[in-house]
Amino acid sequence: MKIIFATNNKHKLEEIRNIFGSRAEVLSLADIDCHDDIPETGNTLEANAMEKAKYIADKYGMSVFADDTGLEVDALGGAPGVYSARYAGEGHDSEANMDKLLANLCGVKNRQAQFRTVIALILKSNDGTTEEHLFEGIVKGSITEERRGGEGFGYDPIFKPEGYDDTFAQLGNDIKNKISHRARAVEKLYAFFNSL
Repeated sequence: MKIIFATNNKHKLEEIRNIFGSRAEVLSLADIDCHDDIPETGNTLEANAMEKAKYIADKYGMSVFADDTGLEVDALGGAPGVYSARYAGEGHDSEANMDKLLANLCGVKNRQAQFRTVIALILKSNDGTTEEHLFEGIVKGSITEERRGGEGFGYDPIFKPEGYDDTFAQLGNDIKNKISHRARAVEKLYAFFNSL
């Protein structure tokens, strides 16, 4: 079976391919020669993930899944949430995003937060019918008061998952990829494929 993962993020793609193994051939956007700027206009993670998946499914006529992830901070009413990647502006600047988040939490005692990933799957059958499914993965934790660690990306240096003393950036990719929000959502996706 061939399925498109609507991403060009090499880290995400490698992680997904390792999980699926020989069960499915996972293609990236580059593999199908898609260089479009895929719209993300939804105001929820679910809407954005489904919008990306539908765009590719409609254009290429293949089964596809897409993900969207947000960091949701309790004391900020769930912000930055769906705007996590562009919290400090449109440039997707991780350092600026972390600076803004730490500034907004300055002096705040409640630093509880969670990372949440939503995967939207569109399955296209040979008779032209489609099925849509959503899978969610959550990892709870807290925001540290300063950056710690050099691995990972995004908010990893300031997010400490529940049950650990280190941030995602200190734990390293091997541990992060086993316990992360994305790993949990992908496990549900994989279990669904195994049930087909």
